Amino acid sequence: MTTINAVPELADLVADLPRFNQLLNAFAEKLCLNLADFYADHISVRCHQNTTADRWRQGFSQCGSLLNETEINGRPICLFDLSTPLSVGPWEIDLIELPYPGEKRYPHEGWEHVELVLTGGAEGFYARALAQLADEALVAPGIKLKQSSPKGEHERLPNPTLAITDGTITLKFHPYTLREIVASEREAE
Repeated sequence: MTTINAVPELADLVADLPRFNQLLNAFAEKLCLNLADFYADHISVRCHQNTTADRWRQGFSQCGSLLNETEINGRPICLFDLSTPLSVGPWEIDLIELPYPGEKRYPHEGWEHVELVLTGGAEGFYARALAQLADEALVAPGIKLKQSSPKGEHERLPNPTLAITDGTITLKFHPYTLREIVASEREAE
């Protein structure tokens, strides 16, 4: 199987990765986070049109395999397991989340967020996630926090999320990996 760099349908994402890495490092510095202290489960893209999502889906199929597709908040979310991991920040990430466009419009089409796993389960998750962030980061201008619990149709594990964004880039914390979430869906079937 080929690498992401060799897939014409993903050329825009390959070109966008240096921008994302630069923003990620600057955002981590602003939040006083040492990214190497965390396990990055996956990276996610955002696009505005189904035709772009279809093109990216075709591209990811050439350099990985579809791990799962489920509907969340009324739109398909595809997970691709890459044959060759992608270098993002201090990590080698082999899982890509491709959500099809929904109602929300993002300021940029391309790489949008990285999701980090904080082990310990769902109980007390938000307190654990908030404890990772310096107090000054929580009150910095332009920083927004959002708590949510996205859920696929067959998910059995609770999946609370804490997202922190500056409007350009986002880091999300979860208590479980997406592979654990997918496994819980399959157990429910």
